[in-house]
Amino acid sequence: MPVSKENSYCNSLFRYSRWKTREVKVGNIAIGGDQPIRVQSMTTTDTMDTDGSVAQSIRMIEAGSELVRLTAPSKKDAVNLKSIKDQLEALGYSTPLVADIHFTPNAAEEAADHVEKIRVNPGNYADKKKFEVHDYSDESYLAELDRIRERFTPLVLKCKRLGRAMRIGTNHGSLSDRIMSRYGDSAKGMVESALEFIRICADNDYHDLVISMKSSNPQVMVQAYRLLIHEMKLEGMSYPLHLGVTEAGDGEDGRIKSAVGIGTLLEDGIGDTIRVSLTEEPEAELPVARMLAARYESRNASTVEEVPMATNPFEYNKRHATETMNLGDHHPPVVVIDWSTRDRMTAASLFALGYNYSPDLDKWTIRDQACDYLYTGSKVLDFDIPGTLSVMIDAAQWKQSLVRHYPLFSASDWRQAQMKSPDLNFVAVSISDLEAGFFKTLENEKVALVLTTTHEHGMAEQRAAMWKLMHAGIKVPVIIQRTYETTNSDEFLLHASTDAGALFLDGMGDGLMFIAPHLSPKLINDTSFGILQATRTRISKTEYISCPSCGRTLFDLQETTAKIRVRTNHLKGLKIGIMGCIVNGPGEMADADYGYVGTGQGKITLYKEKEVVKRNVPEAEAVDELIELIQSHGDWVEPEL
Repeated sequence: MPVSKENSYCNSLFRYSRWKTREVKVGNIAIGGDQPIRVQSMTTTDTMDTDGSVAQSIRMIEAGSELVRLTAPSKKDAVNLKSIKDQLEALGYSTPLVADIHFTPNAAEEAADHVEKIRVNPGNYADKKKFEVHDYSDESYLAELDRIRERFTPLVLKCKRLGRAMRIGTNHGSLSDRIMSRYGDSAKGMVESALEFIRICADNDYHDLVISMKSSNPQVMVQAYRLLIHEMKLEGMSYPLHLGVTEAGDGEDGRIKSAVGIGTLLEDGIGDTIRVSLTEEPEAELPVARMLAARYESRNASTVEEVPMATNPFEYNKRHATETMNLGDHHPPVVVIDWSTRDRMTAASLFALGYNYSPDLDKWTIRDQACDYLYTGSKVLDFDIPGTLSVMIDAAQWKQSLVRHYPLFSASDWRQAQMKSPDLNFVAVSISDLEAGFFKTLENEKVALVLTTTHEHGMAEQRAAMWKLMHAGIKVPVIIQRTYETTNSDEFLLHASTDAGALFLDGMGDGLMFIAPHLSPKLINDTSFGILQATRTRISKTEYISCPSCGRTLFDLQETTAKIRVRTNHLKGLKIGIMGCIVNGPGEMADADYGYVGTGQGKITLYKEKEVVKRNVPEAEAVDELIELIQSHGDWVEPEL
């Protein structure tokens, strides 16, 4: 599939180059054009709490937030934005404010009098979501668009007159019934939802727009942004893009999921401002956002070897690999941990990697996040290992008598090797090794490739290498290997999630191997499984779709998420949505197995997928009721003691 106008979405797939968007002024800063990638966050306070909102805004600004967003769920909240802005300016803060609008056009029009930017959600600005399916004719659909135009145009004209910017922010979780009826729950539907509003703005010669395509599923989010750019280019548009994975969650999982989605796009030069949505205090989001953006401030435009496109960037298709041991075919990606620098290797050392040996019982306990392979370099393990674990060892030290040890060859050694494993051989290769002569050496062999790179734009080089294999019809399994010399665990987590996540989101890779000699094996193991979970290529734990909280939130989201996590974190593969209010709550249930959504002060509504099961459950009883709901549908298992 060659790159063409039919499937292009960035300047280059092989040479780092930021996609040039139009510059949009937001108060005293600008987004897009030649501006740096801006970082921002959102308050979690009640907007009617002026002092609390001001104090939290200051903490965010001092943590690096270049825009501060506040929710305006009603006209009175929008009116109070003036008080918040006045206090901030009196204290010497001139950071632009953004009003977040859902459902209430009158609040948006009021907010435009007071703040520099208005965010509207096309899924609920002029539509209601009732999960109803409508059969629209072309004529009736156009009539609906006329209705939206009538509701939206007054805000457009006011923002144009006052010099306000606007973000048209589509959320996967809040697509309107109208869009869902015509386009389904899809990236295409997200893009069309935004384009309807963009075209109304363009018809009024208003172009101070920033666009976002957010989803709690990084795969959907990435596909939607790519498709949006493709469609905008066809229509001669180049509006700046606000990147974010919504409802990412907290802790390492939230950071990994955010980096997988945001970083995948940044790698291809896409994105002008980013917000990392964590279920934590908003100022905790800023260091993560800055670390993601900083990597591209001085990224060189060195060119990767160009290879024709072999995947569709707008949909997920897993590269098929032949089965070799537990690699390829239907097997989930494996995790390989580098143990080659360890001075001492014992059974007890495996505890950090998911294996716990009890000498008294002579028994291994194996967690769901237990690695599949150890790379030991030149060292042979001298103790018995659990049956689910295997060893990758340098070919020079390998001999056939070793149990569950498999040789790792360099590409040149593989060509000349006389002794090979009849079961599995690993061959370390770079893109330069992948040519016809080398491909012939793989025929009829039990082999998996370990794909390496030293290129600054290593993700692009590894993607090109995978495409090279696909064009040549080489179906051996491939382990994606990256090396990091950092001593900063946060930097490793974010960069590894970006580099590997981008490949796995596009269906490329049968395993992960990170070499980070200055970091703990446990961190590397946990990050590897976290990346596979975020890309939905290997599910090894419960997934929480948890919003980052805002002034609309109807309960303590961080505390509630922690309570639910404690009770349910053993339910491998289950997706639980924890939403503070009805804005995205019902919609995100389309991607969750069970849902816990705030619908009033102290009141919770419980969902089974998109279906409401119980309304207005008292908050004090809601977690227990959620557990009972999971049990009643047969998805509960008792935690291991």
